[in-house]
Amino acid sequence: MAKKIVKKKKLRIFRLFLLLFILAGFVFGVYFYLQLPVFNLVVKNTTYLNDDYILELANLKDYPKFYFSSKKNIEKRVMKSPYIRKIDVKCRFFHTYVLSVVENRPLFFNETSQCYVFEDQKEVEKSLVSNPFRVPRLINYVPDDKYSKFIKGMKNIQDDILGEISDIEYVPNDYDKERFLLYMDDGNMVYLTLTKFNMIHYYHDVYRQLEGRKGILYLDNGNHFQIKE
Repeated sequence: MAKKIVKKKKLRIFRLFLLLFILAGFVFGVYFYLQLPVFNLVVKNTTYLNDDYILELANLKDYPKFYFSSKKNIEKRVMKSPYIRKIDVKCRFFHTYVLSVVENRPLFFNETSQCYVFEDQKEVEKSLVSNPFRVPRLINYVPDDKYSKFIKGMKNIQDDILGEISDIEYVPNDYDKERFLLYMDDGNMVYLTLTKFNMIHYYHDVYRQLEGRKGILYLDNGNHFQIKE
């Protein structure tokens, strides 16, 4: 009977060590897995921002531990940038982050404040911009009650037209206090009012009819063209 009791104790001790070994292996495996870094980073939909800028904002440039990087915190850090209007972060297999960015579109440079103005009305000082944006220049002061409406009007101008405007001047007259003069890269000038800002999208159609002549296009009243002498 004594020998049988000894064998049972040895068997129980072996099972206990086996259980502890399996448990330790499981804990170590989980710990090791949680220490794995981000393996792949994808930045989508950017035009003027480079990937390194986005990843540095997100604190992902050094490929940190995947399971210790919160999507919410990543989005919060990226949204501190005035150049970003929206960010959507998704996790993908295996240890991959996909960052879909909506950039804040630059609209014009305000000569008065020496700032670039964006579509959400945020402003960034010229001294803080390393690569100047190719946008029109607002060359004079616009009253506050007209300024917000002016930004909304600029926001609706398509990129191809926006890129052809060199300067913008606020030129109110006795009939309309919301009147602007746009100086085009091709040498033409266009008068617009805030209520007719979308009319600038017909500029290409009108330009084709000018047969190379230069002048002033009045889209603020009457929609006529005055040829330069």
